[in-house]
Amino acid sequence: MANDVEAEGVEEVSNKQVLLKEHLMSGNPKDSNMCVSTSKIKLKLPRGFTGVLLKNLYLSCDPYMAARMKKLDASSSYALDMYRPGQPISGYGVSKVLDSGHPKFAKGDLVWGFTGWEEYSVITATESLIKIQHTDVPLSYYTGILGMNGMTAYAGFYEVCSPKPGEKVFVSAAAGAIGQLVGQFAKLSGCYVVGTAGSKKKVDLLKNKFGFDEAFNYKEETDLVVALKRYFPEGIDIYFESVGGKMLDAVLLNMRFKGRIAACGMISQFDGSQTAGVQNLMYMIGNRVRMEGFIVADHFHLYPKFLDLVISYIKQGKLTYVEDIAEGLDNAPKALVGLFSGRNIGKQLVLVSKE
Repeated sequence: MANDVEAEGVEEVSNKQVLLKEHLMSGNPKDSNMCVSTSKIKLKLPRGFTGVLLKNLYLSCDPYMAARMKKLDASSSYALDMYRPGQPISGYGVSKVLDSGHPKFAKGDLVWGFTGWEEYSVITATESLIKIQHTDVPLSYYTGILGMNGMTAYAGFYEVCSPKPGEKVFVSAAAGAIGQLVGQFAKLSGCYVVGTAGSKKKVDLLKNKFGFDEAFNYKEETDLVVALKRYFPEGIDIYFESVGGKMLDAVLLNMRFKGRIAACGMISQFDGSQTAGVQNLMYMIGNRVRMEGFIVADHFHLYPKFLDLVISYIKQGKLTYVEDIAEGLDNAPKALVGLFSGRNIGKQLVLVSKE
């Protein structure tokens, strides 16, 4: 994110930032891969500049950010570009426009989209920003339920899986930012839904707060195939995939005829430790199972339709959303790292500044 623009006669202020120290060579991110530093920025854009100056309010922690920390060729990751050592990391966030040289945005506008992990950001790629119209819901929701995570759940479940009432739905990583929404969308669609998570507290949350029909702790199961047969004696119609590895292998043995799998992510493989391949892909053939990987960016044209639906559900009390908020940029690296050990409960985000 550029912040070295010149604005004559404007006082500089400090700008705290989270920088990548060095590329991650293996494993999951650690606090030591990042550092918090302070630079200077002028809170006024120079004349003729066509970007926007943002004050960042909330930042979203998401698993894909680990891939951007690695020194990989872009073709090997769904991340569009890698973070550069010594530069602020970036991701989705909620921000307030302090100054604008773009006709689409005005001073005081609230936006969500790609921004830097810093107090203030100068954004030239304004096409990544969406103006917030509904301010009668928490602004933090635009890092999750009303932002990228919500759109991911919506696109993967409704567009990729095309659910029908009465179908059997399984959700992995179900207590996370996306999984909790997929499960609730499934219930609102008249489906039977089971989720899995990694602690008793999260399992209780799935059943008692999000309304899943059943949920189980995968860490307590010695045989995932048997566990799934217990909850899906007639098999699974829809699987929302966020884990991969052994979980995917077990699901493939339990899919029903013409079942659908929406592949959103495979967090078990992010650290590079998994060497064994998926063994049960052959079962897709006889059962005519369709497995489709998808990227939320391909579905952003549906955002207005998605927003109308989800805002309505929120106001009617039909959707519940749980957030795990870390306060301040100093705590941002730890919050991001915690995603990969399941430390968070619900959507992990960082509060940078209250508006």
